[in-house]
Amino acid sequence: MPRIPRDVSHNNLCKALMKYGYTITRQTGSHVRLKTDFMGYEHSITIPAHSPIKIGTLNNILKDIATYLKISKDDLVEKLFH
Repeated sequence: MPRIPRDVSHNNLCKALMKYGYTITRQTGSHVRLKTDFMGYEHSITIPAHSPIKIGTLNNILKDIATYLKISKDDLVEKLFH
């Protein structure tokens, strides 16, 4: 089971998510909004513009994205960070 990295910044996460078609739609204050239609329907996610992103927050973001992509969170972590 791959571990979630502890030092992921919002910039690194945004770049990693681009392989799934996520693009930045707006930034309001300290939050970045991303959107994709990779699976044929729209999915939006909000990421805090922090470096690093807190591990619990990152875990919830990854769970949400994995559910949208219909893959396990472990598979997503492996594809994004390893």
